Amino acid sequence: MSLLTEKYNYQPINRHESSGQRLYLCPDGSKVPSVTTILSATQSKEKKESLMRWKNSVGHQKAQQITTEAAGRGTRMHTYLEDFILNGTLSQPGTNPYSKQSNLMAETIINNGLTHVNEIWGSEVGLYYPELYAGTTDAVGVHKNEDAILDYKQSNKPKKVEQIDDYFLQLTLYMMAHNKVYGTDIRKGVILMCVAPPEISPGVWGTPQYQEFILHPTDFNYWCDKAWTRVEQFYNQI
Repeated sequence: MSLLTEKYNYQPINRHESSGQRLYLCPDGSKVPSVTTILSATQSKEKKESLMRWKNSVGHQKAQQITTEAAGRGTRMHTYLEDFILNGTLSQPGTNPYSKQSNLMAETIINNGLTHVNEIWGSEVGLYYPELYAGTTDAVGVHKNEDAILDYKQSNKPKKVEQIDDYFLQLTLYMMAHNKVYGTDIRKGVILMCVAPPEISPGVWGTPQYQEFILHPTDFNYWCDKAWTRVEQFYNQI
């Protein structure tokens, strides 16, 4: 049984690749860059240098392997969570041992995070701010009795709150888009994160670690200012 409570008529937003850039074709006819494109293009010099130091320390080939594996693990985890919301039950993992890992991570987010979600209005919701940007958030609904944007994340190791500025900016851009198009006043964002479990032996996984980061309504205006600065920076440099 689906866990969705259909409160808004969410319209599909199609992706369009142009010159290596991901654009979205919005219901209003505009073609706009994705939220991730904007945030990636406006990363600070310090963050770019930190990423390059990591690549140099582990080797570029190894860094690419780690990145690819993390992306695959995250995609599988997201699929399990999306299916859970649509069907009300967690699908069984496949025979691939890494499928079991992602399944465990999805179960961890369900048991520790989604249990605090009162309503889910949409899953994999395409959102856009007219003529400026668009993106897809993992879920929209009510978290601990407050309207919220929800986003699932996976990580290779635990994060500190000072390391996730771009995650909060991503949530904020989604909130602003939802508020603009649907006339809402969402000011809360929640990152439901799972740290990948260690592989104890081939195909046998340890216990995943759950982390939750909340952008509280009292901080919404602060993050709005930072988000608009990044959007302005993006358009000034293209």
